[in-house]
Amino acid sequence: MSSARGVEQKAKGRGQKAKNMAMGKMEPKAKNKTREFSALTEKGNLASINIDQASALEIAEVMNREDQKVALAVHTQLAEVARAIEIVHDALKQGGRLFYVGAGTSGRLGMLDAVECGPTFNVSSRKVQAIIAGGRKALWKAIEGAEDDQGAGVFAVKKAKIGRKDVVCGISASGTTPFVRAALGEAYKRGARCIFITCQPHPTLPFKKGVLINPIVGPEIIAGSTRLKAGTATKLVLNMISTGAMILLGKVYRNLMIEVRPVSQKLKKRAEKIVTEILGCPAKQAHDLLQKADYEPKIALVMGKQVCSAQEARHLIKKKKELWKELLGQGYGASRKRKRE
Repeated sequence: MSSARGVEQKAKGRGQKAKNMAMGKMEPKAKNKTREFSALTEKGNLASINIDQASALEIAEVMNREDQKVALAVHTQLAEVARAIEIVHDALKQGGRLFYVGAGTSGRLGMLDAVECGPTFNVSSRKVQAIIAGGRKALWKAIEGAEDDQGAGVFAVKKAKIGRKDVVCGISASGTTPFVRAALGEAYKRGARCIFITCQPHPTLPFKKGVLINPIVGPEIIAGSTRLKAGTATKLVLNMISTGAMILLGKVYRNLMIEVRPVSQKLKKRAEKIVTEILGCPAKQAHDLLQKADYEPKIALVMGKQVCSAQEARHLIKKKKELWKELLGQGYGASRKRKRE
């Protein structure tokens, strides 16, 4: 009887294991842990098995159904995303930098987020940077073998002089990209804080201590095309990390972009609208304040509230640091402190 029960339990165990593997909850043991193609992102998706025979509308419907899984997968990682936001905020506040590291789509997404921080939050391009395997030309052209170059990943970290004040966020949909893993390993050795974003279940980490953000979006509708669901999940996560850190740094007032860099007529109009809305003043007054403030909305707002010059407003903001919103009479500083405690 005990022998029969044992056989039955083993069979049940094998069945559950197979079920878990099919659902992406676990991966088969790999012969080569550093680089293999058993990644969930490389598997076939049953939902799109006959997509090559589908109509245009059917293709769109399949993709849309699969995309709906992305936000839910990211939702499971919100606690880890929050940790990443706080780590980046603390680093930037203390004079450190944020580096995104990736290859292919992952590298391009990191570069996109880094570039957008400048005009959106008036952040120096030195504060938020991106490193992509193969260099900048890899932004518009695939560089053969670049993602497999571990030495280049290490060299990039050394060249950027990444150290203890900095944060390095590695992005690898499959979790196995040698360039990214090597860069994270070197950054960790140099004392940088590390974040790893991957869509592969149960990844091995290239550092001993750090943050793992692991949205499991499942197989792509075209096997291995991680610019799809994995890319979308990555973009959502990067949006939250950079935007969240900038909000904590005081670069957003209410939900307004008060540190926008007005490099176009559209953005100048946006700055005028922001000042008009917050101060409750006529458009002409907002325009005049912005001209005196070199079109920096934050400076113009403090000038309007404190009835002072641009120079005095800059001095007051520098003195208050992240609590500068107190100058607008809203009590934001105390509120923020209580929430974070």
